Amino acid sequence: MLNRVILIGRLTRDPELRYTPAGVAVTQFTLAVDRPFTNQQREREADFIPVVVWRQQAEHVANYLRKGRLAAVEGRIQVRSYDNNEGRRVYVTEVIADNVRFLDRGDGGGNSEDMGSGQQQRYSGGGGARGGNQDPFVDDGKPIDISDDDLPF
Repeated sequence: MLNRVILIGRLTRDPELRYTPAGVAVTQFTLAVDRPFTNQQREREADFIPVVVWRQQAEHVANYLRKGRLAAVEGRIQVRSYDNNEGRRVYVTEVIADNVRFLDRGDGGGNSEDMGSGQQQRYSGGGGARGGNQDPFVDDGKPIDISDDDLPF
């Protein structure tokens, strides 16, 4: 049997960090994920998916992710239920994240950070036309000079 999910979307609000009575960190946030089609009004709709992250990764997410940031989440879907104050059974479907990757930086840069193992991975690329150890895919606002000979079509 297999229960795996991979999502890419933007946080709808800042993550909420809490601790269990045993001191284990848990963070919750909601990811807005665009649907791959438009509705009859030609507007793109989104699904709002609750995500739960545990332990050290939960602390990293709470410290470094904010509302509007682009993130990739890998994990599993979990369905749980509880009885509310009115005695009704409430079902909750959420993603339990094994790995959260930060796909953009809050200051507009292009480095990504992988918090799945508690380590940061940053682009350290080679020289290139723009020089230095900069990410060549960052939109720096300057036009890109491409000749017709460079295009594959």
